[in-house]
Amino acid sequence: MEALAATDPLSPWQNTFGIWGRELDALGLADLLGHRWSDCVADFGAGPLALQHDYGLFDRQRLQQHWLDGCAGQLRWHRGQAAAIHHDPHGSVVTTDEGTSLTARLVVDASGHDPVFIRRPERGPIAQQAAFGLVGRFSAAPVAEGQCVLMDYRNDHLSADERLEPPTFLYAMDLGQGEFFVEETSLALAPPLSFGLLERRLYQRLAHRGIRVEQVRETERCRFPMTLPLPDLTQQVVGFGGAASMVHPASGYMVGGLLRRAPGLAAAIAAGLASASASSPEVAQQAWQTLWSAELVRKQAIYRFGLEKLMRFSHAELCHFFDTFFHLPKPQWTGFLANTLTVPQLVQAMLGLFGQAPSDVRLGLMLPQGKELALAWRALAG
Repeated sequence: MEALAATDPLSPWQNTFGIWGRELDALGLADLLGHRWSDCVADFGAGPLALQHDYGLFDRQRLQQHWLDGCAGQLRWHRGQAAAIHHDPHGSVVTTDEGTSLTARLVVDASGHDPVFIRRPERGPIAQQAAFGLVGRFSAAPVAEGQCVLMDYRNDHLSADERLEPPTFLYAMDLGQGEFFVEETSLALAPPLSFGLLERRLYQRLAHRGIRVEQVRETERCRFPMTLPLPDLTQQVVGFGGAASMVHPASGYMVGGLLRRAPGLAAAIAAGLASASASSPEVAQQAWQTLWSAELVRKQAIYRFGLEKLMRFSHAELCHFFDTFFHLPKPQWTGFLANTLTVPQLVQAMLGLFGQAPSDVRLGLMLPQGKELALAWRALAG
């Protein structure tokens, strides 16, 4: 098999990737974690809420090597940027910007959120999650020893005017040996918040608690789309990862989904290619139907519906929402965030949240605004 990469596939990855520990336990891949915390909390203004669910950060080198090892002996790497593609029933020819041609019976585009070949419908502005973070040493511990803070939505460090601006939260953890990771995050907005604003808020939050940054070892600026429409599932190129809109629209997580769904996609492609009579478009259709089954498409619309609501919530409404969410039965909220619930289970969890939520959250969920009605229809229609 041929693989085309615009950059060196051995180049070290820079961004931080988090996941719930039990997601990796279920896959037998817990050794991919560099850190794991049993003391995981969230704070929505009433004090720390113990989530009682392990959270971890991937060891980036181990995760990268895990995938590279899976390719060993199977792929022949080429360096270059894909520029054009030509299809016929027997396969496709990809031409690079330097004029090199590569022929394949099936092309998989994994070039990220702004893919080279994958087509998507245009449905207006795309909301993005944005974050500014750093790994370093501080004059005092930003979080308790051995603790991970999934969400700290307290905003007492902001002025009255700043509290009217879109809310953000702290995502932070103790890395051990005196180092901590702290990150100011905006759940999703269109257009996204700037890195400058997020950096300022992070330093304000720390200063309000009497904490100074004494040494910065790493800085992270990340921004990725949360509301990408699903690709055209009839096209002859198959997408994967960001190119296939696989980011969880309600949480921003993706790596767990990649690890769970990749084997099924690979098996579907292998089965298609094993049939000499199957045309390239037929193999692609088999792959797309596996990657985006009718149930996954419906769940995606349900998650998108929820996120559209949350993006319009005030700080107080978001705190009330998340406090209610994390008081749902653990299998419901963990399955929601990992995208492992069935459609009936997902609907049951959302109805349970609605029934337990304060009146401001219920009203916000009921008021029709923006894209919610179209998303609700897609969820019902499947």
